[in-house]
This record gives sequence, structure tokens and C-alpha cells, in this order.
Amino acid sequence: MTPLPSRNVLGGPLKPCSVAPVTGFFRNGQCDTCAEDQGCHTVCVEVSTEFLAYSLAAGNDLSTPRPEYGFPGLKPGDRWCVCAARWLECVEAGAAAPVALLATHERTLEIVPLEILQNHATA
Repeated sequence: MTPLPSRNVLGGPLKPCSVAPVTGFFRNGQCDTCAEDQGCHTVCVEVSTEFLAYSLAAGNDLSTPRPEYGFPGLKPGDRWCVCAARWLECVEAGAAAPVALLATHERTLEIVPLEILQNHATA
């Protein structure tokens, strides 16, 4: 598996999302992607209480530590690469976490319009 070219949604170089906790499909701290990344883990978000609660209710528990997978569990304020389609569901449900545009991979634009990402951008 090789990451696709690392460009962000604004066309510049993809910036790191998080190394504490380490995130990304490749667990390299960036929202890199490849053909094998069927979930398109390309949106860098700053998780919020509402986002974590919505994700849990939708069957994706991101807050419980899973040491067997090296996953510490997320808490509000952590940054994490999430699936583009799931993040869009969160937008529609009113539970979208803020997006770090410079750390969000351009492949996201295949699923989420740039204007929606910009409306939820972190400061």
C-alpha cells in the first residue's frame, strides 16, 4: 500500500493531523490515503463531545481505549483522521467536529464539497 499524493483540500502540501495520539490510515500522523483505504480516512478533525457521542451511537466507539490495537481512546480536543462519509453524516446530524483544512486530504473532495468543509473549519 502506498499513499496517494499528499495534497490538502486547498491544494497545498498535506500537513500533519496528530501524532499524539498517532492517527491516519497508515498511522503516520497524516490523513494520507490509498486505494485500499475504502473508508477514506481523510478528514482531520478536532473531536468534540457531540462528535464522539454521535460516533458511538452510530456504532463507531472512538473514546474507549483499545490497547490491543494501540488505540488510546479519544477525548474532546484530540485530532483524528475520520472517514469522509461518516463526517458528512455528522454534519447532517448537527454533530460535526471542526475540520483542520490544511491537514485534510484532497480525496475528501470526492465526498464532501469544499464549502461544507470550510463552514466547519477550525480557527
